[in-house]
Amino acid sequence: MKSLILFTSITLSLYFGGLNAQTNTKAVQENWTTYNSKAVYENGTIHLNHLRNDGEGSALLWLKESNFKDGSIELDIKGKDVRGQSFVGLAFHGLDNSHYDAVYFRPFNFKSPEKKDNAVQYIDSPDNGFYELRKKFPGKYENAVRPVPDPNDWFHVKIEITGKKVEVYLEGSNEPTLTVEKLNDRSQGMIGLWMDSMDGWFRNLTVKDR
Repeated sequence: MKSLILFTSITLSLYFGGLNAQTNTKAVQENWTTYNSKAVYENGTIHLNHLRNDGEGSALLWLKESNFKDGSIELDIKGKDVRGQSFVGLAFHGLDNSHYDAVYFRPFNFKSPEKKDNAVQYIDSPDNGFYELRKKFPGKYENAVRPVPDPNDWFHVKIEITGKKVEVYLEGSNEPTLTVEKLNDRSQGMIGLWMDSMDGWFRNLTVKDR
């Protein structure tokens, strides 16, 4: 098993199974590749800002040399309880800045009586965004979050990927808040922080490959 861990101290560690070897590197700019974004690293937190360049779509921060297939990804995420202004999540199986899977959250819908079922979303970029999926498969690729976090505070996310199966867990729960099948044949690729709003916060990234 290979594990990739981003500690609160902004230390990136790579473990290699039975060899029990470890490489520690500060998670500074050279460990990440930005796309349509600007990243600020401070006190164990990555603050990602969307540059809003025309035609470039979502903001991404790719973890260099990541090539994830099956396993689990965990991290803490924080957005804002501002309607239509906070879309924060994680990209995986990325081939480039356009082709990737992502799971993202709309914190402003976490506690909304009318919109709570649109709180967590899976997308397959670029072919199946939220609009296309909601139109073709209403309620299948998005859901309410359980348990319900404070929309203005940090919340813990765990994403399990096994083949085409994607399961999303929140706040240490044993019950997935979203379970979907991937809509493409990509079986591995890059991991990245994802955002489609002005800014978002990320910390404590842990990746475990099977």
